[in-house]
Amino acid sequence: MSAAASHDPQASSAAVLVGVDLGAPHFDGELQELGLLAETAGLRPVARLTCKRKAPDAALFVGSGKAEEIRLLAASQGAREVLFDQSLSPVQQRNLEKAIGLPVNDRTLLILEIFAQRARSHEGKLQVELARLQYLSTRLVRRWSHLERQQGGIGGRGGPGETQIELDRRMIGEAIKRTKERLTKVKRQRRTQRRQRERRETFNISLVGYTNAGKSTLFNALVKARAYAADQLFATLDTTTRQLYLGEAARPVSLSDTVGFIRDLPHGLVEAFEATLQEAADADLLLHVVDAANPAFAEQMDEVQRVLREIGAGDLPQLLVFNKLDAVEDARRPLALQDAVEQGGRRHARIFVSARSGEGLPLLRAELARRAQAAPDASAPIGHNGGLHTHSQDVNE
Repeated sequence: MSAAASHDPQASSAAVLVGVDLGAPHFDGELQELGLLAETAGLRPVARLTCKRKAPDAALFVGSGKAEEIRLLAASQGAREVLFDQSLSPVQQRNLEKAIGLPVNDRTLLILEIFAQRARSHEGKLQVELARLQYLSTRLVRRWSHLERQQGGIGGRGGPGETQIELDRRMIGEAIKRTKERLTKVKRQRRTQRRQRERRETFNISLVGYTNAGKSTLFNALVKARAYAADQLFATLDTTTRQLYLGEAARPVSLSDTVGFIRDLPHGLVEAFEATLQEAADADLLLHVVDAANPAFAEQMDEVQRVLREIGAGDLPQLLVFNKLDAVEDARRPLALQDAVEQGGRRHARIFVSARSGEGLPLLRAELARRAQAAPDASAPIGHNGGLHTHSQDVNE
């Protein structure tokens, strides 16, 4: 177990972060990403605690001894909430709240809260609402724990608590049904828009990548737009599409900026955001934007590929764009701005750029124009006359 704290008992949003190493290869021992998620949601991490287990405890996820340790740590740091880096079952969440005496939430709810804060379009709000309703429907036993099931006059189980649970479950079920119906209408509208683009023979490019890889900054740099961009997680939730002028291309090109992916993205969100992510699934080319300065970029790339496969976009042509070159140490800079790299048994073309400084953007625009004209497959090499620069080195090799 390891714990670190920064004492700030006055903060009403103070939270203790907890991570459990269950042997997964991507375990974040420093809880850096959970901390960024908490800060993005408006919380302030005041302590971090990690531990190892072979398997989650069925009742408390971490066991009674560790739950008591979390309670004492939270009390000493003036925390108002406990956040787990893993998903908790409704029973584990309820038991932990009783043992610790504070609200306990998990990574799934944290991501849902951020999405709820950031959604701006009508479609985005509908998608977030659906995901939250689906999550909430599994948490009714916790939310209504203050209405204990009463003993009936003749010894039967029942009473106002059970009645309230049934009413609430029915209400949420009806809300889920209504939201799905409204999202179906949005999907039909998107299909109509896509058919219109297809009739115009538009070449469609979608930006995809791990959250905070710099997709929106790159989008703005390419199309001279003013899409919201910030150095934070999930700065963009709603798909934005603009025409991209490429002088060398002899056909229309559209560029779409989509929501960023993240490790352990709640499955309900993947389902709820199907309409938004459909922009990626229907693209002619995916620009997979990677934060070249992030030490964990390889794991982030794997997670993006996993989600792409889940939404049916795993086999689409991809161009890897290693962004934030301005933040890469001189000793780790590539020898060339163009090369190719193998991932998941497939060889993808790659270009290094800095969306902030503009380095590499002329090469990227030229390559996009070439792709728009020729529409080659995903394994096509890049460079002049089909040539391939192979003497660059991987970032952080």
